[in-house]
Amino acid sequence: HVQLVESGGGSVQAGGSLKLSCKYTYSIYCMAWFRQAPGKERERIAAIDAVGKTSYADSVKGRFTIYHAYGDKTLYLQMNNLKPEDTAMYYCAAARRYSCGVLAWYEYDYRGQGTQVTVS
Repeated sequence: HVQLVESGGGSVQAGGSLKLSCKYTYSIYCMAWFRQAPGKERERIAAIDAVGKTSYADSVKGRFTIYHAYGDKTLYLQMNNLKPEDTAMYYCAAARRYSCGVLAWYEYDYRGQGTQVTVS
């Protein structure tokens, strides 16, 4: 069973940066970051597949970067130039698939508890 533990959330001013971490117990092919703002649906914002191919939602493209530190069994999300609309609970998810495709939240095999990001 894979456990995912997010950290790194917090409060930051607009234009600032945060780096989220997701520690996992063992490597899974497809991993992604989702977020959910109050009153909104959960959305996938970044994903990385088994060969390192990344994909991003248009809302974060050019500002956020998803990457692995395999030796530390950690998935990161570097978030730069944060905006108030980035305020949300951020979740890490993992799926036993080579390609992340367009998997929805419920299709991921493992999901973290989330870390809050607030941008003012």
